[in-house]
Amino acid sequence: MIVPDERAGALEWLAFEQAGVLTLAQARTVLSEGTVRGLVRSGRWRSISRGLLLAGNGRLTRDQQLWVAVLAAGRGAVLAGATAAIEAGVRGLRLEPVHVLVPAARRAARTTLRRMPIDMAAVVVHRTAVLPAEHLQVGRPPRTTTARALVDAAGWASSTRQAQEIVAAGCQQRRVLPEELATVLDVLPRAPRRLLIRQTIDDVAGGAQALSEIDFIRLCRRAGLPAPELQQRRTDTAGRIRWLDAYWRQWRVHVEIDGAHHLDVRHWAADMQRQNDIWTTGDRILRFPAWQVRAHPDQVADTVRRALLAAGWRPEN
Repeated sequence: MIVPDERAGALEWLAFEQAGVLTLAQARTVLSEGTVRGLVRSGRWRSISRGLLLAGNGRLTRDQQLWVAVLAAGRGAVLAGATAAIEAGVRGLRLEPVHVLVPAARRAARTTLRRMPIDMAAVVVHRTAVLPAEHLQVGRPPRTTTARALVDAAGWASSTRQAQEIVAAGCQQRRVLPEELATVLDVLPRAPRRLLIRQTIDDVAGGAQALSEIDFIRLCRRAGLPAPELQQRRTDTAGRIRWLDAYWRQWRVHVEIDGAHHLDVRHWAADMQRQNDIWTTGDRILRFPAWQVRAHPDQVADTVRRALLAAGWRPEN
């Protein structure tokens, strides 16, 4: 579609702003019903579903699908959850289905949503009684803020682990601050997985940068081990800045949690050199693959406990 100029009519402006997607009511504010029917019959326009039109005749683009979802859901609908988070730049989330949030006081146009064309993504409509103005982001289409989107997405996730991943991803990618998530959660007393989301926010605020580190912190907590410092800055023997995943400074015990990238031979060699540098300063270093932290937490906790005891830690009676 060509970007409209000052001479463009009201309909062209509206179609441009909404990626070519219009409601029948919007079209009728400018065109007669007969003209609209003629555009559809001639193939110049496309009828998407009851009451929705495309000012064109091609397959729906991603932007157009988002507009279809919002307009089909009706007045007050906004993009939400993972969909709104993706629009805010959060990576690694599922594109489908498209999540839409509507005020609890009204119902979405479910009949329209059931009659979508095959090139339209599935749409899931959620209802909420709490949607203050500060949770809304100015955008086209309208959506919730990144913080509200991530809290909702975590609550609607298919599993506990996916919920944690969503919260961690938003913070790790610097798209939102833990404090912003906490502020949203404060006004959602009935949010699904509220306690889990709060714990994940606290873990991220404590320095955890990846889900494997969050798993490790919770492992230590359950095992009665002292809490380590996370993501501690350190300068190696070559003068390069390094970050320690978990470090007990008092006992000089260091834990590295290895993700898949550590299997690459270049990372492997760099990791060995870093491990040697740490050992030569007198620190003890333990390394665990992320899958072991997740699948065998008791085994990992036992190893860490023995290392701390050997370094002089004594559990409180």
